[in-house]
Amino acid sequence: MTASAPTASSLAELVRLPAALTVVGDPLAGHAAGGGHTAARHLLLPVASSCLYLAGMALNDWADRDLDAVERPERPIPSGRVTPRAALTTGAALTAAGIAAAGVATGRRGAVVASGIAAGVWAYDTALKHHPVLGPAAMAACRGLDVLLGATAGSLRAAVPAAAGLAA
Repeated sequence: MTASAPTASSLAELVRLPAALTVVGDPLAGHAAGGGHTAARHLLLPVASSCLYLAGMALNDWADRDLDAVERPERPIPSGRVTPRAALTTGAALTAAGIAAAGVATGRRGAVVASGIAAGVWAYDTALKHHPVLGPAAMAACRGLDVLLGATAGSLRAAVPAAAGLAA
């Protein structure tokens, strides 16, 4: 017997879809701080940021599936509404989508910064989140890089203070 595909509502719960709005302002602030021109394709920067955030949520639940089975059995994976494989696939696909969107928005610079965010997200969710120093540092780095993602259309250097402020 094969598992059925997860429903849209189960996937939305897995990635905590409404919470993606919490990161949209990061690349917008970076874009403003970095100056440069604004083109329609730059609207993909908040999309890239959101994809990477949503990937992190799926990866978090994948990594915590055993703990969630005990402490949060109603979550999508322990309840059986989403398989661990589907959660990992969702995280990987959203990671790729985030990097691709950043690349379309601002080319190599965007893809490189988005890849840095992705590396931080994966490291946090799979290895660092329970470390008292490295966990918060990884999350702060992701948020700072998210601001710099918005500056890839202009001056990264000009956006460093804003990125550092958010990371702090």
